Parts: sequence; structure tokens; C-alpha cells
Amino acid sequence: MSDIFKDLFETILSRKGADPESSYTASLFAKGTAKIAQKVGEEAVETAIEAIQGNKEKLTEESADLLYHLMVLWADRGLTPDDVMSVLKKRQGTSGHDEKASRG
Repeated sequence: MSDIFKDLFETILSRKGADPESSYTASLFAKGTAKIAQKVGEEAVETAIEAIQGNKEKLTEESADLLYHLMVLWADRGLTPDDVMSVLKKRQGTSGHDEKASRG
């Protein structure tokens, strides 16, 4: 995993329990899982829209926002990027159709 992802995730974790007035990330944690998940959904939609619009710079920015909010959600629910990477590693070399069918 890239150092920037590790550094970002560590920063996100350090904001858990911080003053929501002083940190956007802390304010998301204070609002709870439902609000964090809502933000992930909003950012996913914005990313998809920018992909369709074809503006590479805006797509890049929205992608960064999506990854950030997804990491906040992971931290909120007790997951780490390594947990997700482990699943991706297990799936590597497996047909997407076969993997999806195995989940039922």
C-alpha cells in the first residue's frame, strides 16, 4: 500500500475522539456511521458524474474525496486498508464472474 494511504489512514484514526469543531474528520465521526456512509455515497455519485462528464481534473479530485470518505467509513467500522487489500489479494487471478458467483 502506498505511503500516502497509510499516512492518510493514520491521520484519520488520530481524529477519532477529537474535537468536532476543530476537525472535519472528527465531525464526521461525531455524526456517526449513517452520515459517513451517506458522504461515501454522495462522493461516489459525484465521481461517477465526473467520469461521464470527461473532466479528468475533476474526476481526480472527486476520486480523492471518495477514497478519503471511504477510509473514514473503514475507520469508523473498525476496518483497515490492509483488511481490504487482503481481500483484493485473495481475489487476484480469479475471474470476476467466478468470484461474484462464489458469494451467492
